[in-house]
Amino acid sequence: MANKLHAQYDPPWKNIINQFFPSFMEYCFPYACAEIDWNKGYEPLDKEMTQIMRDTKTHNRVVDKLMKVYRKSGEEAWVLVHCEIQGQRDAEFPKRMFVYRYRLIDFYDKPVASFAVLTDANVNWRPNAYEESLWGSSTRMEFVTFKLLDFKDRLFQLQHSTNPFSTVIEAHLAALATNKGSIENRFEQKVSITRRLYDKGWKKADIINLYLFIDWILALPKELELKYHEEIKHIEEEKKVEYISTAERIGREEGYKQGVQQVRLQERKFLTSLLQKVMGNIPQNTLQKIEASSNEELKTWITDLLSEETITSR
Repeated sequence: MANKLHAQYDPPWKNIINQFFPSFMEYCFPYACAEIDWNKGYEPLDKEMTQIMRDTKTHNRVVDKLMKVYRKSGEEAWVLVHCEIQGQRDAEFPKRMFVYRYRLIDFYDKPVASFAVLTDANVNWRPNAYEESLWGSSTRMEFVTFKLLDFKDRLFQLQHSTNPFSTVIEAHLAALATNKGSIENRFEQKVSITRRLYDKGWKKADIINLYLFIDWILALPKELELKYHEEIKHIEEEKKVEYISTAERIGREEGYKQGVQQVRLQERKFLTSLLQKVMGNIPQNTLQKIEASSNEELKTWITDLLSEETITSR
């Protein structure tokens, strides 16, 4: 269950860093932020990131962002950001940081700053370097980390910050704290964080983006989601604003459902293709089982096949 929850954090984190990159840098890495000339803007380098990740075997469940910025001295610089969102420590993470940094420098010959955002629940896991050595020769690469869990006892600071990214951190901490707790507690925290969002006086676009992050990362059962949306409706009536209309909420939910259905269709096609290679003609009862399978069952079948395990007994 924990891995599923953390996997669901990928899309909102990717989007929120894109939307609030200057605020993200200001809150998490202020010393680096102060050296960037924000007047010259910044540019996501998704194609470059895809290029270096294409054949690497060290990639795991992380949110990787590469941004081009300019230093106040005028030089171009690249900022490499890893958001580690696994539910437990990962011994391969420092190596990923090293491999990505080395590949970027090797491929593009650009200065790179490497930052890691640790959103896991393990207070003792704090990687900040990669090192290997053999027979007197060695390599060491250090990177800067920001641990969300360090703000667990600094909620007052988060709640009263004027930086929008403080809401991101508060919402993620609430998700970690309520993963195994009362669902009613999660509901109450979600409403409380959203209410404060409306009290901040930020621009409409910022509030909407933060609302979507909160709504996703603090997911609730259907009945409580409906209750949550009613609470937001009351808040907006109090504030005499309407940032997230009922139609937008319904549309977003329908869009999510369609996305899930599309993934399931793709997985069915992929599994069927694999089976044809293994079995040739696929028995009708097996096709019926595939059609009736859930997303998780389809993923298990695919994993078994790719691991050269048979599924004929399923």
